[in-house]
Amino acid sequence: MRRVLLFLYSLAAYALFLGVFLYLIAFVGNLGVPRSVDAGPATDTATAVALDLLLVALFGLQHSVMARPAFKRWITRSLPAPVERSTFVLLASLVLALLFWQWRPLPATVWHAEGGVAVLLWIVFGLGWGTVLLSTFLINHFDLFGLRQTWVHLRQRALEPLAFRTTLLYRVVRHPIMLGFLLAFWAIPLMTAGHLLFAAAMTVYILVGVHHEERDLVRSLGRDYVDYRRRTPAFVPGLPGARSDLPVTPEPTELQPGR
Repeated sequence: MRRVLLFLYSLAAYALFLGVFLYLIAFVGNLGVPRSVDAGPATDTATAVALDLLLVALFGLQHSVMARPAFKRWITRSLPAPVERSTFVLLASLVLALLFWQWRPLPATVWHAEGGVAVLLWIVFGLGWGTVLLSTFLINHFDLFGLRQTWVHLRQRALEPLAFRTTLLYRVVRHPIMLGFLLAFWAIPLMTAGHLLFAAAMTVYILVGVHHEERDLVRSLGRDYVDYRRRTPAFVPGLPGARSDLPVTPEPTELQPGR
């Protein structure tokens, strides 16, 4: 019965993630939702900037702390290991929902594209979200969001670590999920001051988060990831890869790109 409950818990966390992910698309694109990056309670500029930055910082802190191997080892002392990832997904979804609820718009217009340029930006916006979703399946969507772990546990089988693979988009850039988010956050016909703040703050989080993630990946995957990092750019296709200036001290973790 315990195994069934853990699996149901992961399903509930995944269902919440799906709802929040779909709302995120509408939130960023101002697509007919009551609260979006440009629709919400009005307040003075200083309060809006402070609150909005605090919300993004809270999201970044939750993501960065809970994604670290040391934190995973600590939390699984009191939490069943099969639901560690689902708990991360659950809390990330709740923090993002809080951001939707409490975000304060800044309506000043930065740019307003029309005609063909607007159409092009909407296409890039859609490609960005498509890149995010496709990239999750390229590394194992159900492992990334915690369902694989509880399904294997339910069937009373050992959870085998995923092999390090670089397929399709991962042969072009190291972080296609984050590239997709960057495209989706910045490619918008109507850029307000609030949207600019959101996009810039999330970009900073992505850059900082990727830096820490890569250190963990080098420790986890060793020379394989160092070589991959050297020959593959982080975000922009065609650019040189990174210098191999991170220490190679492999440790037994299950990290994969995007984790």
